[in-house]
Amino acid sequence: MGFFLFYINDEVMSNVSYYTAEGLKKLKEELEHLKSVMRPKASQDIAEARDKGDLSENAEYDAAKEAQGLLEMRISKLEEVYSNARLIDESQLDVSKALVLSNVKIKNQSNGMEMKYTLVAESEADLKTGKISVTSPIGKGLLGKSVGEVAEITVPNGVLKFEILEISRD
Repeated sequence: MGFFLFYINDEVMSNVSYYTAEGLKKLKEELEHLKSVMRPKASQDIAEARDKGDLSENAEYDAAKEAQGLLEMRISKLEEVYSNARLIDESQLDVSKALVLSNVKIKNQSNGMEMKYTLVAESEADLKTGKISVTSPIGKGLLGKSVGEVAEITVPNGVLKFEILEISRD
């Protein structure tokens, strides 16, 4: 019996996602928008299509029902993600190593180019703003490294070597 309970707890823990306060707020806002704005609109679209007559040959009704089903699946998925979301306690993070929420300045050893990235949870990644996921190849390669270490990252066209120049938190 103990093994079974352990397995269930292990299974539940694998769905946990870590978020910054900003990322968790965005997730909650999206979920609330889908529930309070999009759900009533989907119901209204179905009602309008139903009012147009024979449902057996009403493509607009079928499309509205399908859209509602997709919306409900999205809401369900976001509710699951939100219920398993955990806020990252930034005060507990080690500043000597590259971890989630670290700002990492790196130097590509092959071309000398310097870049600065913030390591974030997968759901908050946005390359345009310099936020890379800890599950991406570069993110995985940088995790746990300290200043002065070289991260060797395997990518489809070879191995990239990045020297860690600086690690900080904002």
